[in-house]
Amino acid sequence: MRSRTSVLGIVASLGLVGSLTGAQASSGPTYDITTLAGKVASVNGTAGLQIRFSAFIEQQAEDTGATGPSSTAITPTYVLSSPLDGSAVQLLNVTVNQDTAGAPQNETTIAVDPNNPNRVLAAANDYVTRTWTCTLPGGTACGARGDGYSGTYFSNDGGTTWCCASKLDGSSQGTLIPGVTHLSGGPYDAGGDPAVTFDSRGNAYYAGLGFNRTSAPNTVAVNRGTFDASGKLSWSAPTFINQTTSPSTLNDKEWIVADANAGSPFRDRVYVTFTRFLFNPINGHYVQSPIMEAYSNDGGRTFSAPQIIGAPALYSQGSRAVVGPDGTLYVFFDGATRLATLDSTYVVKSTDGGQTFSSPLQISTLNEISSPANTVFRVNSFPAAAVAPNGDVYATWSTEIGSHAAAVYSKSTDGGATWSTPALMFPGLDASTQTAEGYPAPGLATPDLHRVDTFWPAVAISPSGRVYMSAYAADVVSPWQTCAHPAPGVVGRINCLALGPYVNNARLDYAVRDLTTDQIQIVTTHPINTRLQFGGGFIGDYTDIAVGSDNVYHALWTDTNNKQTVTWWYGFEFVPTVINQEDVVTQSGNF
Repeated sequence: MRSRTSVLGIVASLGLVGSLTGAQASSGPTYDITTLAGKVASVNGTAGLQIRFSAFIEQQAEDTGATGPSSTAITPTYVLSSPLDGSAVQLLNVTVNQDTAGAPQNETTIAVDPNNPNRVLAAANDYVTRTWTCTLPGGTACGARGDGYSGTYFSNDGGTTWCCASKLDGSSQGTLIPGVTHLSGGPYDAGGDPAVTFDSRGNAYYAGLGFNRTSAPNTVAVNRGTFDASGKLSWSAPTFINQTTSPSTLNDKEWIVADANAGSPFRDRVYVTFTRFLFNPINGHYVQSPIMEAYSNDGGRTFSAPQIIGAPALYSQGSRAVVGPDGTLYVFFDGATRLATLDSTYVVKSTDGGQTFSSPLQISTLNEISSPANTVFRVNSFPAAAVAPNGDVYATWSTEIGSHAAAVYSKSTDGGATWSTPALMFPGLDASTQTAEGYPAPGLATPDLHRVDTFWPAVAISPSGRVYMSAYAADVVSPWQTCAHPAPGVVGRINCLALGPYVNNARLDYAVRDLTTDQIQIVTTHPINTRLQFGGGFIGDYTDIAVGSDNVYHALWTDTNNKQTVTWWYGFEFVPTVINQEDVVTQSGNF
């Protein structure tokens, strides 16, 4: 095991070399790292670097934030859509978020109370605050101060119904996380990248980011949730981890897990991991992005000082922490050492409650995936993981195989010391080609059939050992009419001024596999069109699945098959306009 002091010493020396003698530190462009957009440009401009910020941070960097309400309602010239889009999410799928204002939700995380399989907690990026029409004290419009953050939703009936909705007049924030963004009484413009977990006593925990777009402050935030006797959820004020005002530091892509094992020596300890992006303060060049870890022994009220884990794989992202039945903490991440040709899926582990960690073990090299064929949204190869009751450990991630993305998994039966050769999560889907729908179309008489891409995998294991895995599959291709002339800025996502040519457009289904019985089901009821809401560039960063003591799985993904009427969008008012909305949708079941 490596002590905290020695890890920090190694990293400090490596960071000094990286920032002072690296080729990128002495030449090339400079970047304004006081802004989110400048930091994203620095990372994306680093030659040979496969690691990127989360898609959420990149999307937020592109947006300028909500403005004040427009003076006159906008009437769209064209609203892009497809006759193949759904009009409503169909049973057995259930829409988890409860707003009806056409605002998007994406990036899904879900957990089941270990003491009550009917109590399910979910969270997602929730942009509903940008559409609020209320006025804050001092006369500021809510639409100007509100921003995307994380909505949390809960079910006390096994995922059949969900609570709660915020209200556009600002009279209720529903279950939006308090104390982080301006709209909820906090110090930050925006937040997101949600993760949720339960401890062994049924306390809930939420972790997310808090940040500003045009100034340096940012943090990782943790809130503790409690359910009263009636099943109502309340959230505490946040605890901030690694709160910083330094332009040379940005926290990204956190995850949270509580040790819910009643027999563990670290029962109910709460662990948070995240990526700390570091930049040269002189020219703004990217230096490194180590994975950090902190833990809490008092229910999330205070946390240990964050420590770097995973050295020397210091060019990393997308950590995922899980806990075994004996209290062993495993942290998986997508990363690389300084001279590596390829990234790898790594794991480190701690047997003393997150105080010290092993050296990183390479599970497998990977080829970072690119956007699936006939799509434009951002993707990644970040891992997900779970530990079985017998101590077996499962890791999943996506890698490029030939010309397509494939979700794969690996298993360790010896506490993470050795791992099986990565296997396809959905071999049948992987071997198939897309199904064509809606052809012919102008200029597209013949569809572009491509091998099915599978990506953003998740895995969960029940207390009895049932192993469930899930992922998106880009298994349908259809025509899509592009916009030749969108209205300026975010308004152009709804208002197209002139139509463009048709292109081939991949649509997604969500698949679940019961590895125990080796059965696979497509759980979506209608293929998902990703070209909606964010112009096709952003549908999330990850998906998730959870399972309770009743062996019922709860798969949670981003869907676009609900039509809703939008009147406010990023502070701009529209005449009531029907659009397909990004919602977060679940299906519960077993095989």
